[in-house]
Formats: sequence, C-alpha cells, structure tokens
Amino acid sequence: MSVTKLANNISNLSELKLSHQLNVPEKTDSVSFAESLQAEYSKSGIQFSKHAAQRMQSRGMEMTPGLLSDLNQAVQRARDKGSKDAVLIGDKSAFIVNIPNNTIITMMTEREMKENIFTNIDSAVLF
Repeated sequence: MSVTKLANNISNLSELKLSHQLNVPEKTDSVSFAESLQAEYSKSGIQFSKHAAQRMQSRGMEMTPGLLSDLNQAVQRARDKGSKDAVLIGDKSAFIVNIPNNTIITMMTEREMKENIFTNIDSAVLF
C-alpha cells in the first residue's frame, strides 16, 4: 500500500471516528425510575403510567417476574370478560388497570387498600 493511500485511509478513519462520536447520544445517569420500569417491562404488554411507577418506587414495591406474570394473566382474564377498567387485587397490593390500553394507572399497598374505596371500575380480579 502506498504512503498516500495509507494517509488517506488514516484520514478517513479519523473522520469516521469523529463522525461516530458526534452522532452518539450522550449517556446520562438521569433515567427515571418510571422510564427504567417501563423499558424493562414494556415487552410484557403491560404499561406503567408515570404515576403508577412513582407510587411503586415511593412505596418500595419490587416488580418481580412472578408478579408481572400474575398481572399479565389477571389483565388477560379481565379482557376476556370484556372489562374496561379493573382493580387487580393481590396479597400485598392492588393495581388499577385500564384494560384496553394495557396500562397500570396506579397501585396501592395492602395497608392502603383497607383505607380506600375503588370507584370507576367495572371489574375486580383476585390474583
């Protein structure tokens, strides 16, 4: 390879690296809990509203694969019965879900369930 060709290749390589660096989005550590929760579980079909994700985080609620599976099954059972807005009640928590949009609107802990009245729902699913 000639010196001129080698110099051109190095120059092109440098331009390519610079071009790549300019097009790479800057990494940030400011991903919110809601965004990371949504990214992790969006492939399951269930979406989490920003409010629901914030409530889960503030209450120290952990989303496990088992809980996610239970929620998916409960949503499907509600959908099969024609539900639009449902409360999914588990052992330690309850989730209000908009069934057509696959979106968990809010959640509450076992203690909070005892203090609340569920309104604007058309079904309840125990899981």
